[in-house]
Amino acid sequence: MTLKATPLNNAHRAAGARMVDFGGWDMPVNYGSQIEEHHAVRGDVGMFDVSHMCVVDLVGDNVRPFLRGLLANNVDKLQASGKALYSCMLNEQGSVIDDLIVYFINESWFRLVVNAGTAEKDLAWINAQNAATNSGLTITQRRDGALGETMALIAVQGPNARAKVWQVLPETQAASAEIKPFNAVIVKDTAFGEVMVARTGYTGEDGFELAFPAAQAEALWNALLAVGVKPAGLGARDTLRLEAGMNLYGQDMDETVNPLDAGLAWTIDLVAPRDFIGKAALVAKGQNAQFVGLILREKGGVLRAHQKVIVAASEQVGEITSGTFSPTMQQAIALARVPMGVAVGDTVQVEIRDKKLAASVVKLPFVRNGKILAV
Repeated sequence: MTLKATPLNNAHRAAGARMVDFGGWDMPVNYGSQIEEHHAVRGDVGMFDVSHMCVVDLVGDNVRPFLRGLLANNVDKLQASGKALYSCMLNEQGSVIDDLIVYFINESWFRLVVNAGTAEKDLAWINAQNAATNSGLTITQRRDGALGETMALIAVQGPNARAKVWQVLPETQAASAEIKPFNAVIVKDTAFGEVMVARTGYTGEDGFELAFPAAQAEALWNALLAVGVKPAGLGARDTLRLEAGMNLYGQDMDETVNPLDAGLAWTIDLVAPRDFIGKAALVAKGQNAQFVGLILREKGGVLRAHQKVIVAASEQVGEITSGTFSPTMQQAIALARVPMGVAVGDTVQVEIRDKKLAASVVKLPFVRNGKILAV
């Protein structure tokens, strides 16, 4: 099978990246040291090629009412241009098709950024709902289309991220200096074309995600390199997002998972009177498990996905969904789905090979803005 390549594939290879098959995409896992890349984002600035993710533009007179019914979060929260919202997109059974970000540009133009591995499925679902509701929207995916439509995505993250972006994109500073987290602006930059500068990210640090014409990808990447932004691969992206307590689609939730059991209740608006796909099923199911953080308290292993979590008081069993060794905390940490009634501060047992090791239940996130929050 031929792997798909982002517009920055040659740049990664020139930088000596270790490339891997990531869901059918040829992607960098690291550029030498995953740990150094992780620490660069926590303490300074790093950048990620996230062009494998898919930008989808929805244009038309009925785009807001269409999204009211498509998404579990309520797009009526988006009233100011550039405002962004994190949401799940559910099937009729109330399970997660994908988690995504929706940006409000204007009343006839909303933009979605969806996950790489689910993009084709997402687009088929969105197009089917567009037809079923007779909404008449023009739906354009900006990843695999004609070169002029394709967009690259670079995430620049860390405490010095915004300052570095402004060095490279000085024309964006006036427009983006005051935007709050989960907001975006679109700026026509003389050098790099139309750039969407979004104050969003997947690391628990401040920074921008930049969406811009794919033809400018290598030039912008190299310009960021020149001002000292360190490239970071998928390995560091995973440890950073896990420390930040952020779900990964396909690992922490998917089409078999009730989002209420995946810690995603905050992304679902069940209060507003509007209906949306999956709402009735979600209300009927309710929440049956809870999503927590774990810190391993005994030596003898590392926390990994699919390890059993045993609640000592009841012998009930949960499961780790994502686990790693935290470079920031220097401890083994995990995200886990556990039975209702487990509380922060409780001790549980994790089955690691032939041992049962003690772990503490903690509130997420573990780390945010460079600070360790879970102890």
